[in-house]
Amino acid sequence: MKKNAFDYVWTDKKRSLFGLPLTFTRYYLTETKFITRTGFLNIDEDEIDLYKITDKKVKYPFFQRLFNCGTIIIYSRDADTPSKEVHCVKNVRKVSELIDKYLNIMRDKYGIRGRDMMNMHSHCDHDDDFDDTQYHDGDY
Repeated sequence: MKKNAFDYVWTDKKRSLFGLPLTFTRYYLTETKFITRTGFLNIDEDEIDLYKITDKKVKYPFFQRLFNCGTIIIYSRDADTPSKEVHCVKNVRKVSELIDKYLNIMRDKYGIRGRDMMNMHSHCDHDDDFDDTQYHDGDY
């Protein structure tokens, strides 16, 4: 992949000992996707469209906090990656806010809100599927 193939909003490496970027895992945030690239000789990339993200959580483990790092857990409606851990990145709060910013831009573009991503009515969509036995007192 060429360096200028995407316009990156943010990029960082997974950090390890003492907060140093000594791993072969790299994270990229574009205006539309979150990309994780792992490997040295064999490279794997995983992409999550931002509008598919349903929730995220930020963790501040003790040893990561010592080096101004943290972990973001992303939950999505992506078939390949229902959850993704963005391990030990610098300035985790700013990265989380960047993801929120572009997530909301993409949701506005497609007219999607978080509640639209849930299957709230999937169990009672049709009248013929409705089971009315729960409303009887057992006298048949």
